[in-house]
Amino acid sequence: MKVFITGATGYVGGSIALHLLASGYQVRGLVRDMSKAEALLQAGIEPVQGDLDDSGLLTREARAADAVINCASSDHRPAIEALLAGLSGSRKILLHTSGSSQVGDAVAGNKVSEQIFDESTPLIVSAGKQARYELDQRILSAPGVRGIVICNTLIYGKGRGLNPHSVQTPALVKNALARGVVQIVGAGLNRWSTVHIDDVCALYQLALEAPSSKGFYFAENGEASFAEIAQAISNRLGIPAIEGLDEEQAIAVWGLNGARYSLGSNSRIRGIRARAELGWQPQHPSVLQWISQEMDTAP
Repeated sequence: MKVFITGATGYVGGSIALHLLASGYQVRGLVRDMSKAEALLQAGIEPVQGDLDDSGLLTREARAADAVINCASSDHRPAIEALLAGLSGSRKILLHTSGSSQVGDAVAGNKVSEQIFDESTPLIVSAGKQARYELDQRILSAPGVRGIVICNTLIYGKGRGLNPHSVQTPALVKNALARGVVQIVGAGLNRWSTVHIDDVCALYQLALEAPSSKGFYFAENGEASFAEIAQAISNRLGIPAIEGLDEEQAIAVWGLNGARYSLGSNSRIRGIRARAELGWQPQHPSVLQWISQEMDTAP
């Protein structure tokens, strides 16, 4: 199968690209920075120079591929429209990477939510993430295309591609190493579901290969509070001090989206459909164990 992947130099896209290559797929990957093209070639990925604003290129690549995986952005509407144009009427797969921060509740780290979402639960989407939700729905309802949305939660683990680091945990680690204190948003009572990058890769392959795969899938296997994550990081790095920041202070450190949605919200979900319909069997249940035993100490 010939697959076109956007975000092939990124953490998720690069990991998925190499996972699929190892499974016998042919992979073409969108690359904006051509200085990274040689590394993709060495890995076996055919680089395609361009970016998400090059609608003509995206449409042509989608039309030529057997399936398309978007890992470059969960929010870039013009790129999705261009990919859909290339796939229109083909019944081929557009597999889109979304993120569970869309159900984040912006509690500044000071409250654990009892609300847990699965694929049958009506989502409660904040105003700041409404555009992401609407883009997911656009893909799922596109005529003549097998639209699949995989909504990942906090991803951890070392990536397989050019970028080995995910977003949330490495941001906390990098900041802790720079400041000599493990900082979190508020008291860290907020909880996120988690999933290992290798389990994510396995799920994407299952979604590509299952003849009936279509629709929305959450990806998770376990959960933890940010207070627990901070304690695990503290133990791993040997930095005993843990400090809670109010939201204004956290925004100054990690930016608005990072502080409010990635690190300060609750995002508790359960991936029921992938297990029941695709036979997904994730193997890594604990981000805390991974931090304690495997996490790089200098991301």
